[in-house]
Amino acid sequence: MKKKKILSMLCAGLITLSVSFNAEAINPSDSSGFVILSDVVPDIIQEIRYHSTYNFVGERIDGYEEPCAIMTKEAANALKKVSDELIEKGYRLKIYDAYRPQKAVDNFVRWAANTGDKKMKKYFYPKVDKKNLFSEGYIDEKSGHSRGSTVDLTLFDMKTGKEVDMGGTFDYFGELSHPDYKGNLTKQQLKNRKILRDAMIRHGFKPLATEWWHFTLKNEPYPDTYFTFAVNSKINK
Repeated sequence: MKKKKILSMLCAGLITLSVSFNAEAINPSDSSGFVILSDVVPDIIQEIRYHSTYNFVGERIDGYEEPCAIMTKEAANALKKVSDELIEKGYRLKIYDAYRPQKAVDNFVRWAANTGDKKMKKYFYPKVDKKNLFSEGYIDEKSGHSRGSTVDLTLFDMKTGKEVDMGGTFDYFGELSHPDYKGNLTKQQLKNRKILRDAMIRHGFKPLATEWWHFTLKNEPYPDTYFTFAVNSKINK
């Protein structure tokens, strides 16, 4: 019995060492587990906000070298299923952001600490005091986007040629962005949010309680790694 117990404990130790080694072996600058999203989901529409100046900072964000969406292979394949389902209903997916390098998150943190810079306040956070962005959870030093399996998106109606009315804009800081916010939203706006939410959940994504546009793959492949490589079309080349 003693030998069996020792062997059991040794095996458990070896398993622990193996798991730790594999976790440490992931290089945050290695993009080999990622793909250009449009290569997997060619029907998406892209408006990568952090490559532009139309975002809550008001400047192009560090690390966004090209306006392209990047995701882990697993998340991209799951999103392809979402896209295929919604195309049959007359919609296409419009992507605002996907993988976000850590240097971009660092850019957000520096901006939030500069309470005097409020040039985009009236567009994205009119009801929030900038000094409270950290305490109220709008800005953090880490983002799930940097793990590569989170996406910010909306629906595009192929009949009207316009974005679907979700009753609020992407990256608006406030309760209006909560998926189930009732307030002054119409039944159609709530229905539109539900169409997107339900399709994402059906294909393995989990929603965020504070942002109707934000979803993360439940079984994300890199749950503890925050990647640092830049956003551009040259990954893995």
